This record gives sequence, structure tokens and C-alpha cells, in this order.
Amino acid sequence: MSKILLSADSTCDLSKELAAETGVIYTPLHIILNDQSYDDSVNITPDEIYQHFDKTGTLPKTSAVNTDEYIAAFQPYVEQGYDIIHINIGSALSSSYANCVRAAEQLGHIYPIDSCNLSTGTGHIVLEAYDRIRKGLDTAEIVSDLKALVSRCHSSFVIDKLNYLRAGGRCSTLAMLGANLLSLKPCIEVDNQDGSMTVGKKYRGKFDRVLIQYVHEKLSQFKKIKTDRIFITHAGVEQQYVTTVKNELEKLHLFQKIYVTRASCTISSHCGPGTLGILFMTES
Repeated sequence: MSKILLSADSTCDLSKELAAETGVIYTPLHIILNDQSYDDSVNITPDEIYQHFDKTGTLPKTSAVNTDEYIAAFQPYVEQGYDIIHINIGSALSSSYANCVRAAEQLGHIYPIDSCNLSTGTGHIVLEAYDRIRKGLDTAEIVSDLKALVSRCHSSFVIDKLNYLRAGGRCSTLAMLGANLLSLKPCIEVDNQDGSMTVGKKYRGKFDRVLIQYVHEKLSQFKKIKTDRIFITHAGVEQQYVTTVKNELEKLHLFQKIYVTRASCTISSHCGPGTLGILFMTES
């Protein structure tokens, strides 16, 4: 039986505790700030990005892991006889997956999985891979299972303020001012067919009330929700909002585990603070 190493892009947003438990190794995407390149969540933090934005009004650029970086990260493990199952951020969002495929073609024994997702939507796939590695499934079985599970991951986020979307060119100043005036909080939906993002419902009102409504509406959209775990992932909201959402989920008595995680630099730089989502899976 092959030795299997679990690997993922830094954008899977697992907590340090979950990363340690699963033994996953990360390949960091890059944050370009003031013409200097940083490794996502290695030598730069989301809060440092926010501080820069507050001072300058400009956002960093983000870039994918390139093919040579994947080869450099994986080659020592391949030489030690490992098969590497690598979970990528959605291919619609980054060229990381395509670059990982090229690395796999050159090295062999690398199995890239397009999560068609981001943040802990990708993190769910990492945990599913870990569960199967622990059960002793072989590489081919695990890869086949993971590809089938991708379309069962459901990710969305509610954004309190649109400043970062405006700065990133994803909405106009006029739209931002109108949304702020009307207290609109857009829900960003992730398409689990490729990882692309669209604007869903535009909630209106105070953020805490919006979050409660969002939780109930989002969960009610799906039948046969997978109940072993759900993620609350945020990009730096006040603790009261995390507590509100966690309490609401606990009242439902639906999920065995509720994980709270903070989004990585890549994710945070696009949405900004005041962003929170629930990310879960369905059985089918």
C-alpha cells in the first residue's frame, strides 16, 4: 500500500488545530504588497493587509502557486515514496490547480483535486481526504471519492461593508454608497461546479439580525445536510457576530461539530473584515 501525504493550498482556511490533527502540508499562495511578495499567512497576516488598506486605500494583489513551487514542495516526498493528494482552490478563482496539474505531469504520484471552492469549502474536502486516509483507503479510491464530493460542498458569505469589493473593482462606488445607505448586506455564493462566485440575496438590516436570517435560509435550501461538521469562517468580524451564529447553529441541534476558523490572507484581501459565512456539505 502506498504512503499517502495530504496537501492543500493555503486558502483552505483550516485552523491550526485541524491542520495539526490532519497532518496536511500547505502550499501558500502569494500576497503582493508594496512590490514585495509574501507567502499567504506565513509572513503576512490579514490584519496587516487591513492596516495597509486603512492607510492607503489600496489592496494587495494575489498570485497563484506556480508549477516550479509545487515541484519543489512535492519532489522530496515523491522521492520518499509518497503519493500526494493535493486539494486546490477552485480553478475558476486561481491558476493554482492548472499549475499543480503540470507539476503532477512532470513528477508523477501527485493527484490534484480541483475543489471548485474556496476557504473551508475546500477545507471540507481536506477533512474528507483525511478521514479516508485514516481508514486505509488506497490513493485511487480516495481521489475518486473526493472528486464526487466536490459538488456536495456549499459555501457562501455575507459581507457587512462593500469597501473591499469596491477597491477590488467588484462593485462601483455608487453601488457601495447605495448599499450602505440601505443597510444592504450581499450574500456571496460559491458555484461548486467551478468555484466562481456570484451575488445571491441582498439582506437588509443590522448585521446580527441578517446573520440569523442567513443561517436559517441557507440551511433550509438543502435536503439531507451532512451533519458531522459545519464551518463558521470569517475574515475578522467582531466576536459577538461569531457567537450569534454559533449559538443559532447550536439551537438547531443539527451538527456534531461546529468549527470556527479565520480566513487566510488571500480570501480576506478580496472580501475584507466584516465577512462571515457558513460552509457545509450535503449527503447528495
